[in-house]
Amino acid sequence: MLPEVIADGNENLPGRLAGVFEREFQQAVAARGRFSLGLPGGSLADAFFPRLAALPLDWARVAFFWGDERAVPPTNPDSNYGVAKARWLDPAGVPAASIHRMPADSPDLEQAAADYEAVLLRELGTPPRLDLVLLGVGPDGHVCSLFAGHPLLGEETRWVAAIEDSPKPPPRRMTLTLPTLAAAELVIVAALGASKAQAVRAALEEPESPLPLAIVTRRARRVVFLLDPEAAGKT
Repeated sequence: MLPEVIADGNENLPGRLAGVFEREFQQAVAARGRFSLGLPGGSLADAFFPRLAALPLDWARVAFFWGDERAVPPTNPDSNYGVAKARWLDPAGVPAASIHRMPADSPDLEQAAADYEAVLLRELGTPPRLDLVLLGVGPDGHVCSLFAGHPLLGEETRWVAAIEDSPKPPPRRMTLTLPTLAAAELVIVAALGASKAQAVRAALEEPESPLPLAIVTRRARRVVFLLDPEAAGKT
C-alpha cells in the first residue's frame, strides 16, 4: 500500500496526528479491547506529546512501549522514557500498568533486550504487532536506533536488540528491530525541518534506497508521513 502523505504547517500537524491517533485507538479498542503504541523520543516529544496527552481517551486501554532508548537512567534528560513521562504520561494520568519502559539502563544490555522482547511477546503475541508506531527520522535516514550500513539493520530473528556501537552518541542503546516495525498495524513517520527532506524524498521516491526509513516504508503494512513544509520540500 502506498504511503499516505500529510503535509501541513507546524501549528496544524499535532492536531492532524491527534485525529489519526484517535481513529486508530477507537478501531483497535472496538476490535480487541486495547491499543498498543510504540513511542519515539527527540524533538517529536515536544512537538506532539502535549497534544496527544490532551485527548479524552481511556489510557488504561493503551499499552505504551518505546521504539528505542538510550542506555541512561530514566531520570536522565536524554531518556526517551523520561521525556514521555513529563510530556504525556504524567499529564494524562496514564496508569503505571499501561507503561512498559525499555530498561536500557541495565548493566547487561543484551539480557535487558531479551527481557523486553519477552514482554512484547507476552503482551502482543507473535509477531508482536503494535497498533501504532510513531517514528522520528534523522537527517541520515535512521529510525529508532537502526542506522544505514549497521549490521543491526539486517537483523531478522530478534524483535528487540541491544546496540553497543551506535554511530550517534551515546553508543549503547536498545531498539526495536525492522521486523517489529514492519509488523505494526500503522507506522506514522513525523519529519520536521529541511534537514529531513532528503531522507523523506528517498523513502517516498527511491525504490532501492538503503536508508532505514526507506526500508521501513517499503516493508510496513500501512505508513502515514506527517511533514512540515520544509521536510516536504523535496517530495
